[in-house]
Amino acid sequence: MQQLFALSLGIAAMIFAATQTNAEIPGLRCAPRAEVVQILTTRFGETRQAMGLAAADQLMEVYASDSGSWTLTVSLPDGTTCLLASGQSFETLQEPLALNDPPV
Repeated sequence: MQQLFALSLGIAAMIFAATQTNAEIPGLRCAPRAEVVQILTTRFGETRQAMGLAAADQLMEVYASDSGSWTLTVSLPDGTTCLLASGQSFETLQEPLALNDPPV
């Protein structure tokens, strides 16, 4: 449970950092969304695999390629997209959603 809390806190910190577009944050790369998507597609062969809405109308997206590379981005309402994380060995899972009801 503590690891999940720490992970959630870390993700929240990254999203907060991404909203600070005027701040100089080492390692955080931001550009207009169209430019970021073009680079992920042409240079890395990545396409959007998942998306979700975050606080303050931010769009979180996961891009991945057939070779397993992946990138996590957040797009701000002003059209700026920031790279939050990237890596290798991306896998798509087909797991059933967990139910809140106890088994019968």
